[in-house]
Amino acid sequence: MNDHAQPGPPGRVLLIEDEPNIATAIAFILQRDGWRVSTHSDGATAIDAVSRHTPDVVVLDVMLPGKSGFDILSGLRSGDWTDLPVLMLTAKGQAKDRERAEALGVSRFMTKPFSNQDLLGAIRDLATLAPR
Repeated sequence: MNDHAQPGPPGRVLLIEDEPNIATAIAFILQRDGWRVSTHSDGATAIDAVSRHTPDVVVLDVMLPGKSGFDILSGLRSGDWTDLPVLMLTAKGQAKDRERAEALGVSRFMTKPFSNQDLLGAIRDLATLAPR
């Protein structure tokens, strides 16, 4: 038997993004890399979606309907999801946004547009931090 030891299969990613074109593109990139991807587009119910999907990594947009990514991140960190790796994506890459995300406990912060390889690298890195 030819057993090439892989570091384990990629896990589950919950993508919280309200722009359909971006969500479709990111989901495609991740699925092609072997990830199981669920998408959610409403900030108001995003924490419920995390509870339902129990992802290994969350990819979180900042600007969402109902509740901002900052509010969602704050809710995750003050609830049962203190160790869940969160990659925050934003088109607004200003220093104050990055500082706010870091103060709330974001695992990684990335601005749009980003390269596919940077996104995959960030997700792979964060998955190694996921509590098992």
